[in-house]
Amino acid sequence: MTHETATAAQPFVMDTAFWTATVIFLIAYAVIISEKIHKTVIAIFGAGLMLVLKILEQHEAFHLEEFGIDWNVIFLLISMMVIINLMRPTGVFEYIAIKSAKLGKGEPFRIMAIFAIVTAVLSALLDNVTTVLLITPVTLLIADALDVDPIPYLISCALASNIGGTATLIGDPPNIMIASKAQLNFMDFIYHLAPIVIVMMVVYIFIIKLIWGKKLKTRDDLKQRIMSMNENEAIKDPLMLKKSLFVLTLVLTGFVFHGMLHFQPATVALFGAGLLLLLSNTHEPHHVLAEVEWPTIFFFMGLFIIVGGVVKVGLIKWMSLQILDLTQGNMFATSMVIMWFSAFASAIVDNIPYVATMNPLIVDMARQLWPDLSGTKLLHHVDLMPVWWSLALGACLGGNGSAIGASANVIVVGMSEKAGKKISFMKFMAYGMPIMILTVVISTVYVWLRYYVLKI
Repeated sequence: MTHETATAAQPFVMDTAFWTATVIFLIAYAVIISEKIHKTVIAIFGAGLMLVLKILEQHEAFHLEEFGIDWNVIFLLISMMVIINLMRPTGVFEYIAIKSAKLGKGEPFRIMAIFAIVTAVLSALLDNVTTVLLITPVTLLIADALDVDPIPYLISCALASNIGGTATLIGDPPNIMIASKAQLNFMDFIYHLAPIVIVMMVVYIFIIKLIWGKKLKTRDDLKQRIMSMNENEAIKDPLMLKKSLFVLTLVLTGFVFHGMLHFQPATVALFGAGLLLLLSNTHEPHHVLAEVEWPTIFFFMGLFIIVGGVVKVGLIKWMSLQILDLTQGNMFATSMVIMWFSAFASAIVDNIPYVATMNPLIVDMARQLWPDLSGTKLLHHVDLMPVWWSLALGACLGGNGSAIGASANVIVVGMSEKAGKKISFMKFMAYGMPIMILTVVISTVYVWLRYYVLKI
């Protein structure tokens, strides 16, 4: 099938390539959900099949933005992981945790609330995957010192990381992918999503107070143990910490102004990673690079190729036409369908492959509606913008619906199990699903009010 048959101008044909790509796509998703084989293995094998069967040509997979790997996403993730790996040994994250626990005066629920807020803020500034990798070990440490069950703390942090991560371009991988596809900048996300995330966090703290507030109790002597901890002792390398904070500030400033500077976020992050490697005097960078989450990176790369295959053969076009038929071109109905469908779909499958599928669907839907437009005029059409924000809200918040809904959840559950505190799939869902539904209800009201009533 040629490039032209995948465009909005010509109809697609349900030929052998169409059904082959669709079958590869569906089987890959099914196996990813089942967790019988590691998702990265499936993504790489599925991508290999797409190339070997000539559904995608290699140059399309590696060099074409429409069908191939989104290198902006890949290098943004790698670069941020390198920066965090260089920061981790300084002890700054342990410092934040002990300081937070002391702010809570050793009171179990107060500490939980502070940890949730810290997790949400760090998730917005770094990303939720990185944040839970850093916060989980410290949460286990504080729960042990208080002699309380760590599971409520870990679940509350996982849920907070997905809510907080929704606020910014870099906070949650789906947002990185949406920003890249829709050509949105860092401040777009702050302006459109951060206000409602703040409201959600206030509601979230109130809800976890109702759920766990009375159950969390500890002895006075254990509270004193927390208060006697010296957070300054956690800082292992003050000089490297200063260098890291300087570079991180530079990178975050770059993210805020990248639209004005005409840099992609990956350029800013890659420069920051290179600068911090240089300043760290790392003679042998092997250990820093080895700690990058390479399975996650290759999962993304494989997934982009699989999704590129089904975009090329027309499956995504067919799906976009079904949504248009369902909503009759009503953009408010489209926004609502995409938000709620995204939320429940992201609870069932990891929100990363889900958004990789939905991005081209929305672009294709826009081409059906406004065939005379292209580029940012099409992607930033006033009627399309609420659809992008609905996708971001649905996909990011939907990740809270189950233990496999977001990468952050998978990491928290895995680390908890490693520490001997198993969080079952059903236990996570019992807390996560109601909170997911509540936050999506809040998002529904927000999108309706802001974009369709007030139109701001």
